[in-house]
Amino acid sequence: MRIFAIETSCDETGLALVAATGGLAAPKFKVLKSVVNSQIAAHRPFGGVVPNIAKREHLKNLPLALAELGMSERDFTNVDLIAVTSGPGLEPALWAGITFARELAKKYKKPITGVNHLEGHLYSFLLAKETGSSNYQIPNTKSLFPAIGLIVSGGHTTLLRLKDMRTRKKLGETRDDAVGEAFDKVARILGLPYPGGPEVERVAAKGNPKAIAFPRPMIKDKSYDFSYSGLKTAVLYYVKGLGYSHSGLESTGGRKNLNLIPKTLLADIAASFQAAALEPLVAKTMRAVEEFSARSVFLSGGVAANKPLRKLLETAAKKRGAKLYVADFKHNTDNAVMIAVGGYINFLRGKRLPLVAKGNMNV
Repeated sequence: MRIFAIETSCDETGLALVAATGGLAAPKFKVLKSVVNSQIAAHRPFGGVVPNIAKREHLKNLPLALAELGMSERDFTNVDLIAVTSGPGLEPALWAGITFARELAKKYKKPITGVNHLEGHLYSFLLAKETGSSNYQIPNTKSLFPAIGLIVSGGHTTLLRLKDMRTRKKLGETRDDAVGEAFDKVARILGLPYPGGPEVERVAAKGNPKAIAFPRPMIKDKSYDFSYSGLKTAVLYYVKGLGYSHSGLESTGGRKNLNLIPKTLLADIAASFQAAALEPLVAKTMRAVEEFSARSVFLSGGVAANKPLRKLLETAAKKRGAKLYVADFKHNTDNAVMIAVGGYINFLRGKRLPLVAKGNMNV
């Protein structure tokens, strides 16, 4: 089955052509074509994603990305399904992708389906084993279950229990800020550029994670929920207590410009925050692994690209007899390949989402 996929949920314009075979028992994917066009430069001056700018950039980038992808008439003739992200995300951005998908479906007379962006992330664990430069295969999915899925991104922090490829149950989620959102906000507090997550990780690599005792939010709470608003605030007050401007942009009220903060201290703050943010993720995921005797842990979402998190989860899972599955770094952040994967799995499950943008769609 050949799937042409479109991803425009936020600030990445992604298109991909993926060949999928094997069914739910042994899904195999070959990435035939893929392109992701970033909007970072357009949003960086604002310190975050602006919905209307995102829509404008998608409308500009989609035809350019299609040309870059080199899709011929013959390629589209062989497409079996067009899959497009319908939520969650920024609704103006989602509509840009949906409209583009509808036009292609009409032009080439192809079936079309919406895909839950979070399911795309979740099923990206199927891209964890690379058998070639663009080939991915899980030989036997039955051996993976029961499993625990952790989705971590700028908008979501969700823990799931998966019985098999068809059945899952949400165990917990964030009650306020998502972990990726906390990384971005702390980056702004520290005067680091957008996108903040990779910048915090980069700076933290040179710091001492034990230098500052930031709180580990909800780590002892019996639920599987998370919370990151308080941790973000703790970092803000710590920085302000040092006499630096929390904005990192200019001196105010006699405070020193945060850009003048000593690099060693900046690294220690970043490292201490990162350690505090990751510890609850690992602790609660491993508690779920033990409670439900999970064989596997599926890590996905943009924050899955965080190397310390990947290492911590891999080590902790191994101690409990489980294995971590996480996609290549290029498939952690928003991309159309994962939307093709999600579209294929849902096709096999007989699930098709309507072509309506839903900003708050859940998993």
